[in-house]
Amino acid sequence: MSKIGKKSITLPSGTTVTVSDATVTVKGSKGTLSRRIPTGISIAVEGSEVSVMPAGERPTRAQRAQWGLWRALVNNMIVGVSTGWSESLEFQGVGYRAALKGRDLELSLGYSHPITIPAPEGITFVPDKTSIRVEGIDKELVGHVAAKVRSQRQPEPYKGSGIRYADEIIKKKAGKKAATAA
Repeated sequence: MSKIGKKSITLPSGTTVTVSDATVTVKGSKGTLSRRIPTGISIAVEGSEVSVMPAGERPTRAQRAQWGLWRALVNNMIVGVSTGWSESLEFQGVGYRAALKGRDLELSLGYSHPITIPAPEGITFVPDKTSIRVEGIDKELVGHVAAKVRSQRQPEPYKGSGIRYADEIIKKKAGKKAATAA
């Protein structure tokens, strides 16, 4: 039995879940998300509760393995359309800047040219003086775009300069000077 899969999901007010033709659709105040359900997983909506169960009387090992995953995916969809998801990134270094050009994000990261990252549908960038916030309703897409922004200038281990997640801790290395003194 899946610990996560057994828990039912409580729907916030203003959020609806519909299941039809192996597709689950979640509508809320922020938008609509839908996802195809694999065979072997069934989703039931009873009032303001959503429950995910493996289909059939005796679930296979693969169905049991996906049970908790699909409960988490449906929960992420419900949270996304009701409150939304965001990921914060910080700049560390001299001269690093971010600005919006229309909907796209333009980064100045010490290269000879600015880097433009197009905003996919459903993603908004909120640049600040030393940080960027990526917002949207799809958790998977928000994380993917934040990782793409971070990959443009990953934090280096000696000074820590680069783009990092707001809660990320960079382990710094000792330089040559510290290594020769020992």
